[in-house]
Amino acid sequence: MVPKKSPLVLRMIVLVFAMVCGVYICSICLKQISTHSKAGYLHVQVIQKPCPEPQIEPWEIPYVHYPKPKTYSRAECACNPVRYFAILSMQRSGSGWFETLLNNHTNISSNGEIFSVKVRRSNTSTIGETLDKIYRLDWLSSASKNECTAAVGLKWMLNQGLMQHHADIVEYFNTRGVSVIFLFRRNLLRRMISVLANSYDRDVKLLNGTHKSHVHSPHEAEILANYKPIINATLLIPNLKQVEETTAKALEYFKSTRHIILYYEDVVKNHTLIDVQHFLKVPLRELKSRQVKIHKGSLSSQIKNWDDVQKTLKGTHFENFLHSDYRK
Repeated sequence: MVPKKSPLVLRMIVLVFAMVCGVYICSICLKQISTHSKAGYLHVQVIQKPCPEPQIEPWEIPYVHYPKPKTYSRAECACNPVRYFAILSMQRSGSGWFETLLNNHTNISSNGEIFSVKVRRSNTSTIGETLDKIYRLDWLSSASKNECTAAVGLKWMLNQGLMQHHADIVEYFNTRGVSVIFLFRRNLLRRMISVLANSYDRDVKLLNGTHKSHVHSPHEAEILANYKPIINATLLIPNLKQVEETTAKALEYFKSTRHIILYYEDVVKNHTLIDVQHFLKVPLRELKSRQVKIHKGSLSSQIKNWDDVQKTLKGTHFENFLHSDYRK
């Protein structure tokens, strides 16, 4: 006779089998849920189409850029080409007024004297980082046009690290395709008057206790123009020679860059800046500025010791500064 199996053992076998099946079924379900969850959060990478080739001359290619800002998207303007530029000048040479004309153009952003802050020009690394931020369109200022900018740059004075680090800066400009706009004054005596008057107002603050390098009303201009500086006749010629030499050095240092040379006196006579707009390859626009010229008229009415200055410059190659005049 075959002995009967215990009901308890049979129940245990059934229970174990049921547990194994349950665990297996649960594991299958969990895998399906996990796969579905991952599919729900799948990252889809959008491949941006390359910008179409611009219709330009081969020599222009290094100067045409498609910057990608880190702080925002250029969106529909991503394929709008951008030109990089730098205005190289000296204080009181009309660069402030010139820059307001440029910024009146809807497609030009000139961001002012970025390197007037010493830490930004402390070495070539900080200079390069600052320039990268400007030309990447990540430098936000009142002049920024951002998304649809067609030309972006800054104003850079010769005494703001430009001459000290000229070799590295020239290499940066040539490597990155930055065009240079030189802006100087022909009449260095008029520039000297402006420098001395601006320095005086920085201390005295003639306009209700506020110093202004540039003004927007004839009344304010008249107040500032009332000050007549006394020019040191002994140092006059050495100072004029120094400015001439600095200008000549700058032109020599940066001659390998793509550049244009402008003079304030010419811009005063014709401030449409058509040649500059062509140089930057932007659509031609009528440009206007709210700034008002401070020192106008004959030099004899602007210098307190005019006779001394006249005697010092007569017979030198600076004598023509005494006579050249212009109106604005």
